[in-house]
Amino acid sequence: MPTGRVIGIDAGGTKLLAGVVDERLLVHHRVHRVIRGLGQRKLLEVMVEVVEEARAAEPDVGAVGFGIPSRVDADLGVSEGSVHLPLDGVPFRALMSERLGLPVAVDNDANAALLAESRAGAARGARCAAMVTLGTGIGGGLLIDGELFRGNYGGGAELGHMIVDIDGPECSCGSRGCLEALASGSAIGRLGEEAARKAPDSALGRALGAREELSGRLVTELAHDGDEMARDVLASVGRSLGAGIANIVNIFEPQVVVVGGGAIAGGELLLEPARKVVASRALYPARDRVRIAAAEFGDEAGMVGAALLAMDVVRTPY
Repeated sequence: MPTGRVIGIDAGGTKLLAGVVDERLLVHHRVHRVIRGLGQRKLLEVMVEVVEEARAAEPDVGAVGFGIPSRVDADLGVSEGSVHLPLDGVPFRALMSERLGLPVAVDNDANAALLAESRAGAARGARCAAMVTLGTGIGGGLLIDGELFRGNYGGGAELGHMIVDIDGPECSCGSRGCLEALASGSAIGRLGEEAARKAPDSALGRALGAREELSGRLVTELAHDGDEMARDVLASVGRSLGAGIANIVNIFEPQVVVVGGGAIAGGELLLEPARKVVASRALYPARDRVRIAAAEFGDEAGMVGAALLAMDVVRTPY
């Protein structure tokens, strides 16, 4: 008998998280994979593998939802192009449905995260909301009049690629000074390494001296442990994030901006500097009314949102 459970998969630029999710949005089985550097064929194979592993634990799932870091044609289920994964031009929904023998839904990963947060998280009840996901890159989602906004070609909310510093560092998209280049998890790691070279006696410097990879995760851990250099890095990234959010507030006037993704582990060390920039740079009265909140589903928002996409397919098949 069908259980009402589905599988949600959140694929980022570095890792993949899958989970079996029930109608109360409780997760019953999780599967993790590192997918950085995989070619297209191997990447799609890994996606099938994680679904099969999840189905082995929970056989009676009704559908699978995918959130992928790509511009997605929601009507056709085609991945139009991705900066972080080799998915350009892939007829993703049809391909995965054929391989899995299940109904499949697919959308941009940040759209999926916003879906979760708008239905049951930090943006619950909002008619106008924005989502910024901080990971290897920065994803974006927009809720306008209660509906996800996708633009004409599926790339209507690439908030991570707004330009916040015209002469800033090179971005993964090939441009310069994008919010992604200044406020993503990757940016935290890059700025942490720069700070470590300037302060070899700091915890950051000692980690670099021990030849540890100064990832965004490690810099964040050291910041929470009290290392001042690491805290300064998060504050700097938070101010850049605030500049991006100020732009979002001025253009869309959302009720809430939800910040998610793995780098939200920085918590208030990131969000408080961001709020201060928004308070001083965004326009009145929106700057005083907008909420800037961490995702209630944390770094699982994309996975839960992908599961919601799958549940919608079960209720209303394509």
